[in-house]
Amino acid sequence: MTPRIAPEFARSWLLVPGNAPERFEPTAASPADAVVLDLEDAVPAEDKAAARAGVVEWLRGGGRAWVRINDTTTSHWCDDVDALAGVPGLEGVMLAKAESGQQVDATTDALPDGTRILVLIESAMGLEAAPEIARAEGVFRLVFGSGDFRRDTGMSASPLAMAYPRSRLVVTSRAARLPGPIDGPSLTDDPTLLEQEAQLTQSMGMTGKLCMTPDRARFPNAALSPSTDDIDWAHTVIDRLGEDGHGVKDGSDLPKLARAKKIKELARVFNLQGTH
Repeated sequence: MTPRIAPEFARSWLLVPGNAPERFEPTAASPADAVVLDLEDAVPAEDKAAARAGVVEWLRGGGRAWVRINDTTTSHWCDDVDALAGVPGLEGVMLAKAESGQQVDATTDALPDGTRILVLIESAMGLEAAPEIARAEGVFRLVFGSGDFRRDTGMSASPLAMAYPRSRLVVTSRAARLPGPIDGPSLTDDPTLLEQEAQLTQSMGMTGKLCMTPDRARFPNAALSPSTDDIDWAHTVIDRLGEDGHGVKDGSDLPKLARAKKIKELARVFNLQGTH
């Protein structure tokens, strides 16, 4: 199994249908930083019980993954949290269609202490409640459910139309001292579009992206990592200003040094090197 990047830094989050157990092992060995077994949208109601049992069996058998659970307004949510509570191999859960901090609190209370919760914001109500949700106990990162959000609001998929919800989640995450939010998935296999959409995610300040297939994971992995030029620049700045800032001459040097240190840390996390 490919070693996983720490989830606070994970760039690519690969969704895998929970009713496709034959795909669990291959995706666990994929380039994705994190794997999410999906018990929600990917699984019809009549198949949820079997899918849930298959996911639990795989996790108990040595697999490791996150699991997307159904939203709290459904009976499936109760079945999901009951089945997953205390299961070894569970990295955490992704709560679908959250619209209040209370829904997150209920999920936190239903799972063992310390269970990490990714929270999907997929509606206007969810976006309005994002600050409350972000500060709820157990929340690990926010996730933009862009498809359902567009259906709920009637907004288009254009970068301009989606700029506000993306920005709102970025600012909310930062204010709540959470890692950067995870963007919605691309719905294409066109390499040019995949690269453009991953770069858009990066430009908005988001630090992760959902993926629907293993092949798409490399695009957010590249876009959300520092480039060779970035790493070289960071080393140059740190050499000039010093790790402790002893070379800082004026206020404009401070943000440069902070950015350089962040790039250096990400290069370490993702095992990337500059040219010198």
